[in-house]
Amino acid sequence: MYKISKDLRVNERIKAREVRVIGNEGDQIGIMPLKKGLNLAKERGLDLVQVAPNANPPVCRILDYGKYKYEQAKKAKEAKKNQNVMNVKEVQMSVKIEEHDFNVKLDMAERFLDNKDKVKVKIKFRGREITHKELGYDLMEDFYAELGDKAKMESKPNMEGRNMIMILTPESDK
Repeated sequence: MYKISKDLRVNERIKAREVRVIGNEGDQIGIMPLKKGLNLAKERGLDLVQVAPNANPPVCRILDYGKYKYEQAKKAKEAKKNQNVMNVKEVQMSVKIEEHDFNVKLDMAERFLDNKDKVKVKIKFRGREITHKELGYDLMEDFYAELGDKAKMESKPNMEGRNMIMILTPESDK
């Protein structure tokens, strides 16, 4: 007998007295006692699988349970493969960043956005720099403006301790 998953009951594990049986081609066979449904499945060399336990009476289907499980796993794997995973990449700067370094960080952010990753832009304030937060806000605005239509601002620049953080996402209409 097959190893039973938690949500589906197969053959003798079905507890209902009467069941609505559906054939292996999807044809309605009808409502019948459980034993008759089990015998019908055995005659065809297949399993009786309870697919809708909350229905009244529960719906059972005659099918090859091993093949059914394999197809379900295959569908789940395919769905997982098609899922879009978005990573968060970080770009760090300081308030006193030079123009060339700024451009390097900008290129990094563009590359991350092209790969459909989110970008966390972080400015670290050291020492007394923390008293000039407006320089950080200006730097963040320049960074966002330079990216142009490649990025969309998910969260505006805000302070977290001694760091200013802004999160950008790739523009979705590409």
